[in-house]
Amino acid sequence: MVALERSLEAAMNARIIGSGSETMVLAHGFGGDQSVWDKVLPCLTNHYQVVLFDWTFSGAVKDPNLFDPLKYSSYDAFADDLIALLDELHLESSLVFVGHSMS
Repeated sequence: MVALERSLEAAMNARIIGSGSETMVLAHGFGGDQSVWDKVLPCLTNHYQVVLFDWTFSGAVKDPNLFDPLKYSSYDAFADDLIALLDELHLESSLVFVGHSMS
């Protein structure tokens, strides 16, 4: 198992943008990063608080050692990471989740 020496928010390039009373989480798929959402963000951020992040396999993540093939051989590990990230960001209220591909 890979141990994080810094926050998930920093490790996964998480950011929250936009203004709205409801929160939308956008999760990219394999071979991508959070930039896949760039074209729809202007519209979404007018209505939602949007959470963007990069999965640990993404080329946008600075530390390639964060991706452990054994750990991530199941989707459970991705779900655990996302739940931990949302907890770290203090987003416990209702959310809209939009996932692309494996997300």
